[in-house]
Amino acid sequence: MIPIYPTQFGKVHREGILKSRPKLLFLAWHFPPAKAAACVRTWNIPKYLARLGWDVTVVTPHPRILRNVEKVEELDDTLSYEGIKRILTGHRLRFLMPGHLKCWNEGIGWFTGGICRRIARYLDIDNGIGWIEAAERSCSDLTSKDVDMILATGSPFAAFRLAERLSERFDCPYVLDYRDPWTGNPHAIRPPRPATIREEARLLAGSAAVTIVSPSWALAMDNRFNLGPKLHVVTNGYDPEELTGVQPHDFGHFAIVYTGSFYPPKRVISPVMAALKRLKETVDSKSPEWYFHYFGGGVNHVREEARRFGVMERVVLHGGVPRAEALSAVRGAGVAVVITSVTNSTTMEDNGIMTGKIFEALGLETPILLVAPSGSDAESIAETTELVQSFTGDEVEGMASFLKDMMLGRVLQPKDVDAYSWTNIARKLDTVLRKAVSCKCNVQQE
Repeated sequence: MIPIYPTQFGKVHREGILKSRPKLLFLAWHFPPAKAAACVRTWNIPKYLARLGWDVTVVTPHPRILRNVEKVEELDDTLSYEGIKRILTGHRLRFLMPGHLKCWNEGIGWFTGGICRRIARYLDIDNGIGWIEAAERSCSDLTSKDVDMILATGSPFAAFRLAERLSERFDCPYVLDYRDPWTGNPHAIRPPRPATIREEARLLAGSAAVTIVSPSWALAMDNRFNLGPKLHVVTNGYDPEELTGVQPHDFGHFAIVYTGSFYPPKRVISPVMAALKRLKETVDSKSPEWYFHYFGGGVNHVREEARRFGVMERVVLHGGVPRAEALSAVRGAGVAVVITSVTNSTTMEDNGIMTGKIFEALGLETPILLVAPSGSDAESIAETTELVQSFTGDEVEGMASFLKDMMLGRVLQPKDVDAYSWTNIARKLDTVLRKAVSCKCNVQQE
């Protein structure tokens, strides 16, 4: 049985919280059974925090309104086993997120929804704004005795506004978890509006702590908002329990595998296709058979670039597949390709991109060809794990040479990979959250 204790701040002692199971309300718009890369982080946070002594309740949209889900039937049993509770919410203004939410998106619905989305982008309106009121209403049965701390993960950054509102209702601290930058996002199409920057500054100032996934993004955020010691780097990672049972796909040849999405013009497949063209020119008929396999929604982009570089006969397009199939492909690959940015930009925002795909390949101990700016945070992983070979977007010859060496039998020995497992990462997050709870208690007792 989970122990209970009085938790209304101002009445509870610091020792009581730290010795008992503190109650965490986790606001996660992306959460299983949704099929999204963000769910890797949002699932492992409550899973491992619960094992570290937290009583976790996740607030997330109801699966019935989600467009893409997987393993729905298994989730209830898994949540019960881990001791994680859920509060399932509705969602208004679904037309702002038609790729994720079920909505009228055909004919007139597609036309009017498209106009509304363009207006929302022009006005810098968060596409998750329709979640705030519905989620707050779903939490109406909770009281201050049910919540010691609120942790909100973004994007969508509407979750941060919800955290502030619920924090005021329950008189408890809130912590903001950045999976991506908000107003400093390197993939943003246009600069943010000043009002949005002011809102982010206000929410950050009111938070008890802030976590973000890479050192460069943390430095950029601290330079902009002067967060000081309340800012912490908590990287993405891999779940060793999930990866243990992954069986390697038998390709029957040397497979170069890329899984995931693209964000033109910075994250594109073009340099890799150029490397494949060079590889095709340099290997002879006695070399092992090889193919490039793509798993994801960017099939048209990969096909176009493969044709442009004349390597289409060496490219296999699988399209979107279940996560288990993608992981199996990475485990069976001779080399996994990971791209953060093909530019040589030296901005902190570009250097801070650390896609979650790199951690899955690390956990599966698959050699990685990384395309990233020189000196980037992702490149630093190559130095610590010795499983990653990093190249900038214009080092086509180097990429081709690496692929040829791996195809001919070169072996990379992994080192210190477990540093990026959620078993270890969650301990740092646990420390950050417990410190934030205890500091809040001390302030209110004074």
